[in-house]
Amino acid sequence: MVTVRQVRLTQYAHGGGCACKIPPGELESVVAGLTGPTGTAGPGELLVGLDDGDDAAVVRTGPGTAVVATADFFTPVVDDAYDWGRIAAANAMSDVYAMGGHPVVAVNLLGWPREVLPMELAAEVLRGGLDVARSAGCHVAGGHSVDDPEPKYGMAVTGLADPDRLLRNDAGRAGTPLTLTKPLGVGVLNSRHKATGEVFPHAVAAMTELNRDASAAALAAGAGCATDVTGFGLLGHLHKLARASGVTAFVEAGAVPYLDGARDALAAGFVSGGTRRNLDWVRPHGDFGPTTTDELLLLADAQTSGGLLIAGEVPGYPVIGELRPATDGVTIIVR
Repeated sequence: MVTVRQVRLTQYAHGGGCACKIPPGELESVVAGLTGPTGTAGPGELLVGLDDGDDAAVVRTGPGTAVVATADFFTPVVDDAYDWGRIAAANAMSDVYAMGGHPVVAVNLLGWPREVLPMELAAEVLRGGLDVARSAGCHVAGGHSVDDPEPKYGMAVTGLADPDRLLRNDAGRAGTPLTLTKPLGVGVLNSRHKATGEVFPHAVAAMTELNRDASAAALAAGAGCATDVTGFGLLGHLHKLARASGVTAFVEAGAVPYLDGARDALAAGFVSGGTRRNLDWVRPHGDFGPTTTDELLLLADAQTSGGLLIAGEVPGYPVIGELRPATDGVTIIVR
């Protein structure tokens, strides 16, 4: 392994991880004209496209076979180059797992300030991505790079799935429990890391954990609806799921698990702008009762490589609420 000088990568980016995503409301307005029926534009049958903002595109290519395609990249979420590569790769592959598929091949997406940061660090980022892809049983075959003022890394991932056993965000049904497969809180811990340099190994462990086992468990439990919890936070992704499914989601705030130190980081003020924008986006659609703003900020915390949110009870993971019949103007109730 090549030894390179220590660099605080998070200081070279205006945001970090999935917290640097374009705000959900702005993004939806940008893609609004791109949704809806397009007719036959290619081989196979488009099963999941842009309409409901699902985690990946899915095309049926033949009986029992569907191709799952996605891309995800972001600025440094941690200072360690190797860990950032691992986190970004796990996050990109999560979109395939969130659809009920398994990744087959990935290509790297790299933006690098080549006159500012050593290329040896870029190699460490790519090495981290490769190691996670290998653990997922996914090929990595090249990619694309550009000279960029900010470092950025991720992957475009192609996977396979059974078209009759997909996990979709528009398939939720009233009366179904809601299961969350990873604790929340990486957003506030990453913000603290960026500001102070403190390292949180348990947050890195959560972000580098593949959602492979959770996806397989969801399918084994008969689930047909899921999404992963990333930059729009639990509330944002749950709002999209409930809206697409035509239901209202109920969240029992006390049942939601958090990483150690998340509440302390929130209390100390380490809240990203992305998290605040998530909450602002969801507020008009929520019934939050007496829930405090701090609690809602944790529920809206912009996650990077978060867990799966599954409509269904999945053994081994906590149930945090349920889907209920639609309530006019309300997609989420928190108590």
